Amino acid sequence: MLVGCGNMGGAMLAGWLQSGVPASSITVVDPSLAAAPEGVRLLGSVPAGLAPPGVLVLAVKPQKLAEIAPSLAEQAGPGTMLISVLAAVEFATLRYHFRAAGPLVRAVPNLPAAIGRGVTALAGDGVDGASLALAETLFAPLGIVEWMSDERLCAIATTVSGATPAFFFRIADAMAFAAEAQGLSREQALRLIAETMAGSAAMLAEAGADPADMARRVASPGGVTHAGLEVLDEDDTLTRLMGDTIAASAERNDEMTRAFRPQTLPQEQ
Repeated sequence: MLVGCGNMGGAMLAGWLQSGVPASSITVVDPSLAAAPEGVRLLGSVPAGLAPPGVLVLAVKPQKLAEIAPSLAEQAGPGTMLISVLAAVEFATLRYHFRAAGPLVRAVPNLPAAIGRGVTALAGDGVDGASLALAETLFAPLGIVEWMSDERLCAIATTVSGATPAFFFRIADAMAFAAEAQGLSREQALRLIAETMAGSAAMLAEAGADPADMARRVASPGGVTHAGLEVLDEDDTLTRLMGDTIAASAERNDEMTRAFRPQTLPQEQ
């Protein structure tokens, strides 16, 4: 059962269906969704007496957790694995709202999951070998799966992989504007940029080399690439910009974690 089918929930649903997961095996609960893909069962709310699912995936906005949790309590019993993709919501907070739930898994997927090219960071609480394998089976069709040894690493994964597609899109947008200023059409610039980013990312993933070394290999001394890198490297401009970007996201994650933590729980964990 998938509760919430917005940007991230919809991306996961698309990835599951694209990978061959039977549509008939998926129930989506979302009162704002007008229609679901063919074969997927769509509910506006959870009806009384509905049999609990083996897996309950929470993909609503984290601000909605306290509001929806009471209506889902019967669906999250000891035999149900609860998977949360809610940013900044800790295991302690999930246990507070779903006290009878079985194993808990926090998942930090990203938007390319919709095309099977995503990255999902996972952390578990009360999980055994079978539930670990089940969680990995669910997210493997969406892309690479990385297990976090500590729940606190989920916050870092949120900024480094969960939010990063937006940063990449913004970088691509800025490059397209710069290319337009040099005479390319925006459409042609975006095609060149998208394919170059995809190819460069594939090389980085396969090479196992340091990205700084790879950049240096592209740049001939005194050449075109070298001239551009000098601008990015001057006073560590790019390093400082990305450091500030990641730090701002991490700080907001911490603020949200504190805001979503029930007052009856310790406020520093």
